[in-house]
Amino acid sequence: MKKLLSLSGVFCTLGGLPAMAQDQLEIVGKPVSGKMGFQPAATELARDLQGLDHMILIIITAITLLVIGLILWVVVRYNRRANPTPAQFTHHSTVEILWTVVPIVILVFIGAVSLPVLFKQQEIPDADITIKVTGYQWYWGYEYVDAGFSFDSYMIGQPATGGNYMLTPEVEAKLVEAGYSRDEFLLATDTAVVVPVDKIVVMNVTGADVIHSWAMPAFGVKQDAVPGRLAQLWFKAEREGIYFGQCSELCGKDHAFMPITVKVVSQEAYEKWLEKATEEYAGTPAVPAGYQIAAK
Repeated sequence: MKKLLSLSGVFCTLGGLPAMAQDQLEIVGKPVSGKMGFQPAATELARDLQGLDHMILIIITAITLLVIGLILWVVVRYNRRANPTPAQFTHHSTVEILWTVVPIVILVFIGAVSLPVLFKQQEIPDADITIKVTGYQWYWGYEYVDAGFSFDSYMIGQPATGGNYMLTPEVEAKLVEAGYSRDEFLLATDTAVVVPVDKIVVMNVTGADVIHSWAMPAFGVKQDAVPGRLAQLWFKAEREGIYFGQCSELCGKDHAFMPITVKVVSQEAYEKWLEKATEEYAGTPAVPAGYQIAAK
């Protein structure tokens, strides 16, 4: 089994399809050392999520400043020196109504804005392209349902691709051969999901062994891959480029070494890639021997 999986990864690396599908593509969705904030939003879902986050950040910042201001005012105005004789009362109806009603209004407002964002993620539209995603320990399997082919995707530098999880000269050479640089080590895979720009992609996500999670920050999507179940996510990428994600559910000792690579290309480039990928992968079993996963 291990030899079979290793050979599968090597063949994918030698196929040349990753480099072909990313000619002149900009690396857009990539974590940057030392920086804060979100990756550039490449989908409507991501823009909605980032806008919601910014709105809530403004609200909680205003509340925090208000509370700090009130505390400081009380400390200065009502300390023992400034106010030696404190007032004697047990409640204040107006204040109590305000601190009950105002939080309710704020929460209702946040809910009214956030629920449509949630519903938009969960309401799966009609797909232009359907891809089945299966999480394995520790790589991803992709099946282009409509095109009838599938392939596995390993991190460049995994043992299946001739590495040992270290950035050796040999691994760096494989990165360059696939169209990446040493900066993409731990992010780049030997094969990538390739989709056309401005098309609705629906992914059916499951797991073959333990729970994994398919996450792509620039797309604003994250879905657990649970063995025995099929879940769905969707996205419509609006910008050509290369995007990186990671398995985002702790799934074992090599959890950190199962990245995700998605290449968003023009329709013309996608059709050319699809033709060659069909020739390369058609007839490849969607599930390695020994695995049983959800069929529907």
